[in-house]
Amino acid sequence: MNLTETCQQLVLKLKTEGMILATAESCTGGWIAKLITDISGSSQVYAGSVVSYSNAMKQAWLQVKSETLTQYGAVSEPVVLQMLTGICQQTGCQAAIAVSGVAGPSGGTPEKPVGTVFIGWQIGRQQIIQKFRFDGNRNAVRQQTAETALVFLLNKLTGLTVTHN
Repeated sequence: MNLTETCQQLVLKLKTEGMILATAESCTGGWIAKLITDISGSSQVYAGSVVSYSNAMKQAWLQVKSETLTQYGAVSEPVVLQMLTGICQQTGCQAAIAVSGVAGPSGGTPEKPVGTVFIGWQIGRQQIIQKFRFDGNRNAVRQQTAETALVFLLNKLTGLTVTHN
């Protein structure tokens, strides 16, 4: 299944389940929102996105605590968890995706090298956060992040293993 088909299936599944999705994006800069809104009819199941690239936006729009940012950094499980909680509180959505990562080519550290990304999903009350290490240039890291986020959500909603090429 290609990515467009994945998004079509995701929109269909969200409609079937009566769920509304929202996204909180940092390193992807709205790429996930673009992929979803490319699908006709997605407005029935997609509330929108907060592109919270700066820490100030994460705090103002998603209620990420400054203490969390200071202690763990923007690219961390605790920050993505707060991004998920914040986007769900702001929108009242039943499903959400949140992402934060180091897309490069600069910004990496020994602890968080370029390609380090945290992706979070919320489905109902269940929250899942996973850490990934994607290879490639800035564009490749961002694309892999968006694809992984969408495919995983579809997999969780359907209980099936969906792959794309």
